[in-house]
Amino acid sequence: MIRRILVALDPDTDTRTAVQYAAELARQHNASVTGLAVVDTGHIEASARGGGIGSMYYAEKLREQMTEEARAVARRLIEEFDDMAEKEGLRHRNTVAEGVPFRRILEDMKVHDLLVVGKEPHFFYSHPEEKTKTLVRVVRESVGPAFIVGAEYRPISRVLIAYDGSDTAARTMQRFAQLRPFGTDVGVEVLTVYDGEDAEARLMLSLVQEYLQEHGFRVTTTARKGNSPEEAIVQFAQEIQADLIVAGAYATTGLKKLLFGSSTSALIEKTIVPLFLYH
Repeated sequence: MIRRILVALDPDTDTRTAVQYAAELARQHNASVTGLAVVDTGHIEASARGGGIGSMYYAEKLREQMTEEARAVARRLIEEFDDMAEKEGLRHRNTVAEGVPFRRILEDMKVHDLLVVGKEPHFFYSHPEEKTKTLVRVVRESVGPAFIVGAEYRPISRVLIAYDGSDTAARTMQRFAQLRPFGTDVGVEVLTVYDGEDAEARLMLSLVQEYLQEHGFRVTTTARKGNSPEEAIVQFAQEIQADLIVAGAYATTGLKKLLFGSSTSALIEKTIVPLFLYH
């Protein structure tokens, strides 16, 4: 059940898409939406730090200037969010916070069911072209799942679940089934990429299929032999024209190269399909 959705706001183009998805989810689940803008004071402090006494004065002036610029961007993002939410008729609230973005998001996720965020968040508002590692840390540490979107909106009707039998993959699959973010009318395909016995992989898939069917989903399964899970997942997502990929953030077998470390980063970079990630 989804009752509260958190949208992380940043100046990138995918934020508008994130709000659009959040609106769809909110209507389907009668949920409220929170728009969060964070002034990254830690990054500002590091960028404006000076050396000697004279340079410290100028560093302080630079810090003040960058902070005010970032606050202005945060206010604009909140205004745009409020405008979009009101046009969509959503129950909504907004928050402007100062601090380290991933920590603020983690804290807010303690009282939200789902995070919706763009694939390339730029929370250093004073330098929007500079990428940060916020997304990696949020997915790795958040108590709730993250729905990560690109700049293009696409209705979700076909879902690919990447599954390797690990605890992380099982938790992610169960979380998706229990939240039913896009209802149960979506078609679900479960994929495993294995390098062992075919019979073992197919038995595992049959158990997952039964579980998802009990939750009301229409499910088919596919087992593919290989040693490059991320490439297999991206290719298979294209073959079935998946609109969403569901994957765990800390797989320990089979799909381990897919997820964090070199893992999910590769998946985010190689596909335009939105991702539902959990650990």
